Amino acid sequence: MSREPIDRSRREARAEELLERAQRLPPEERDGFLDVECEGDPPLRAEIERLLRYADELENAEGFLKSPLLRRDASEGAPAGDLTAEVPQVEPAEDGQIGPYRLLRRIGEGGMGEVWEAEQTEPVRRRVALKVIKRGMDTAAVIARFEAERQALALMDHPNVAKVFDAGATPRGRPYFVMEYVKGVPITEHCDRQQLTTRERLELFVQVCEGVQHAHQKAIIHRDLKPSNVLVETVDGKALPKVIDFGIAKATGQKLTERTMFTELGVLIGTPEYMSPEQAELNRQDVDTRTDVYALGVMLYELLVGALPFSSEKLRAGGIDDLRRTIRE
Repeated sequence: MSREPIDRSRREARAEELLERAQRLPPEERDGFLDVECEGDPPLRAEIERLLRYADELENAEGFLKSPLLRRDASEGAPAGDLTAEVPQVEPAEDGQIGPYRLLRRIGEGGMGEVWEAEQTEPVRRRVALKVIKRGMDTAAVIARFEAERQALALMDHPNVAKVFDAGATPRGRPYFVMEYVKGVPITEHCDRQQLTTRERLELFVQVCEGVQHAHQKAIIHRDLKPSNVLVETVDGKALPKVIDFGIAKATGQKLTERTMFTELGVLIGTPEYMSPEQAELNRQDVDTRTDVYALGVMLYELLVGALPFSSEKLRAGGIDDLRRTIRE
């Protein structure tokens, strides 16, 4: 079945989404994935393959970022997606320093961006998280989404939402922004490690709802709420959940809507296990705060039951159309 041509902005968004999904697959499964997703669109497939080769070259080339094996630290205070003690190399052009921020270690990455734990040296000394676009991935679509996330975070000021401190560009022109470093673990992992009672889980979850409500009051919909985007850290002996990663947030009443609307048509945005039925539609211009409420409901179910409403294996076993149909029905 051939796919209809899509305009440039939608094509960039589609390429970004497919690249990130392809990178999560073993190399031997990527051709089959692209056969299905790029059927009838050879130029799109060629672009994805080019970006995959480029990403692999960056990963393997001497002097560029090296990626140690991810591990989960057994201690309560370790950040989600913690790395081995080895400090990865930084691309020489940045020399391990971006402005007043000294890069310490990479703590997360997606198809287009990466997050570093960094030390701010002036005007104050503190640990921060620095998010920067990967080299070679700075298309107009990616930069627009990146800027939308920065603006979304800057609009908010709540103890249960990660704060943004600064923004700028590297010497090579790659945009970055600096936010609060949340030294925590996903909310589900925290609750299980601490063997929290049902009441304690609910009390913690209420704080998450308050952070999301604050975002909604600022006209921001997160659209990718899930345990790995709600980290729990310990502050003065008390558990404090914080909502992070507004990378696919949607503004309902701000100018940043203009920058993010191209992600609304023809591209599946979000994490399927926590995605509302209306979000699974190809045309999601009617998505509103209820999408986040749905995701919160799935998270609450997982916190209390210990499992997801849908089996991840079954949900992802078929193609994209089967996935959307399962979510909608």
